[in-house]
Order: sequence, then C-alpha cells, then structure tokens
Amino acid sequence: MEEVFEEWCAYARRKKLENRDVDINRIISDSRFKLAGITGIRRSGKSSLLMLIYQKLMDEGKRTAYVNLEDSRIKDEKDVLDSILKWFGDEGYLLLDEITYAQDWEGWLARNHEMLKGKLRVIITSSRKKLAEPSKPLRGRIFIHELYPLSFREFLTFRDVKLENTTSGMGRIERALKEYLVYGGFPEVVLTRDKTDKIRILNSYFRDIIGLDVAEMANETPAVVETFGKYVLETPRFSASKCLNFFKSLGYKIGKESILNLEKHSENGYLFFFVPIFSHTIKDRLQYPRKAYAGDTGFLRAITGRLDRGRLLENAVFLELKRRREPQTSIYYWKNRQNLEVDFVLVRGSRVENIVQVAYEFDSEKTRSREIKGLIACAKEFSLRRGMIITSNTENEMRYEGIRIRSIPFWKWVLTP
Repeated sequence: MEEVFEEWCAYARRKKLENRDVDINRIISDSRFKLAGITGIRRSGKSSLLMLIYQKLMDEGKRTAYVNLEDSRIKDEKDVLDSILKWFGDEGYLLLDEITYAQDWEGWLARNHEMLKGKLRVIITSSRKKLAEPSKPLRGRIFIHELYPLSFREFLTFRDVKLENTTSGMGRIERALKEYLVYGGFPEVVLTRDKTDKIRILNSYFRDIIGLDVAEMANETPAVVETFGKYVLETPRFSASKCLNFFKSLGYKIGKESILNLEKHSENGYLFFFVPIFSHTIKDRLQYPRKAYAGDTGFLRAITGRLDRGRLLENAVFLELKRRREPQTSIYYWKNRQNLEVDFVLVRGSRVENIVQVAYEFDSEKTRSREIKGLIACAKEFSLRRGMIITSNTENEMRYEGIRIRSIPFWKWVLTP
C-alpha cells in the first residue's frame, strides 16, 4: 500500500489548483489543537482544498502527507489507517481525504488524537455530514469547516471576469450571473465552456451523490433516492406527507418514516437543505412545509429541464447565506396568518437578527408591493428597523412605516466586503 500513498503525495504536489476564498491558515491552525475537518457536497472542491493545504505545508518545509481514502485500491483494506500511520510516522501533518470510507475511522481518529496530541496534526475531509456530527468518541475533538460550490466571487475569479465599473463591465457581470445561476458553481462545470457538457456533468454528479452518498446512508436503492431527488427539485416546498402520496401514486410501497429518512440523509449528503418556518410554537413548525434548496443551483435546470430564474436566485442567496453564517446563527423562513412571507430569517439563539427577501424581477408594482409588505410585517413582529431585498439588478433604498428597506443586486451584495 505504501506505493499508493506515495503516488497520492506526488499527485498532490504537482497538481495545478485555483485558490478558493477559504482561510487555509485557519484550518491549519485548528489542526494544532483539534482534528480539522472539511465537509461539503461531493465535487465541490474538498480534495483540491486539501491539496492546496498540502502544497502550502510542503512549501513551508513541514513534514506532510496526502492520501485519498476513496481510492479503490485501499478503501476496503481493514487496517488502512494504521498502515498510513506506520508509513508516515507520528509527527507532522497527515491529510486524509474522504476519511469516512475507512473502517473504524471515528475510533482511529479519537485514539490517535488523544495519544499523539501535539505531534500528529490531522486534517480530514468527507462528503458526508456525519463528519460534522460525529459519535461520542469524537465529540469535542473536531473543528469543522463546510465547503460549498464556488461563490459568485470565486466564479468570476475562475472565469477571469474582472469587476469594472463601466457599462460594458456591468454587462459582463450580469451575463456571468445568468450563467452562474443556471449552471451553478461546481468547479469542473464552471471551467467547462460547452453548455451541453455542463448539463452532462451535472447529471453525472447528481447520480453520484445519490448512489455513493444518499442511497448508501439511507439504505435505499438509487432508483428510490433519484425519484425523491427529482420530486424535491420539482417541489420547492417539501412536505413528507405529500411526498409519500407522490410515491404511492407511482406504485412504490414506502412508509412515511422512509420519506423522513430520505430527507435526513439527502441533507447529510449535502444534496438538499430543508428550511423550516420560524415559529415559537411546535404546532406551526410541524404544520408548515419546509422550503427545499439544492446543494448547487445547477441541478435545478440540469435535472428538471426548467428555467425558473426567481427560484435559482433564491437558491443562490440561500447558499451564500450558508457560506456567511456564523455557527450560532440558524436560517428560517417566516409566514403569518395573512400569508405574508419573508424568504430568509436569520436567528441567533431565539432572537431574529436579519430578514431577507429575494425577488429576481423587482420592477413590477405587484412584486414590489408583495415583497415590501412581507418585510414590514415581519420587521414589526420582531421589532426590527430594517430589511433587505436581493434582486437581479435593482438597487434602491426606501422607508415604509419606519422600516428601512434596501434593495440590492445579488452580484453587488456578494462582492461587497
């Protein structure tokens, strides 16, 4: 197996990579105190990020090794982690990609972190959220960093689109945004120019996440998970009961518990996120459906064939909020008895801190009235003095009933420090 380990180190050393908007120094620093973990949807760039860390450490003269445990030559080996440790030694930085493929990975990490603390620094990745929610042996021993597909800022960097405050410059930004919303932020997709190839890659990613992650975790067939995935993409508001009825209409013999299990594990594989309503009553939280967002906006067009720019923008805003979110902050949506609604409510503890609407087209009076009424009602309920509306291209500042409302284009919101 040592030859395989050496091959991965050589590959990681020579691989040419684009930098990400990630604090690599913070990840390295975290590994000096605890295990440092990187999680996120498959193909979002976790391996590349780990190899960037490897290259940085090597350039600094640090003893370092990188091994991808998803390699078919080693992933089924019973003692692969012990073999790596025997080969590498007990000092330096050990970078283990897709750690959850190794047997007894939690026990191994817990034991060696305890015995080799201060000597061996371990940085690990996984496309499964289980790394962020480990079992008892690892609790309190790991710092987690979540990685998402490219942000719009990173997208512009990868495509070498410069931010220029000219008419033609703004035109390039707006065209780039349309492409970003439709085809998403997976690095390989972004760097692929042919639109048909982009769709083919997105379809292959969707099947890989279903088969390699969600189906295995949920103990379901890929066909059942794919049906679930397509249902969620077609239905932005998710209800387990309605999903169950959909499966039964297709002749599936499946129970509600299985549907809830699929919901849970599709989140654990970062394929979807399900946002609940914000309410202090359990009845409301159970009664209202959850809003569903894809792990990458590209899936919406690639899998359903539809082009709903409003939903794409809302999904992109959600992913950006996830990137920016502080650990203590949760994301909800809000709706009152009069059916006024706010897309995103950011809550720290039990306190609402920010409210955000999303409207791709903000020019029509009907849309403007609906979005503003929702923000005003929500702001008053939670004693806020301001709200934000993220649009495709409209910027303005308004004041209604003592509430300051700012509309801002998505690209400007993302690119503003």
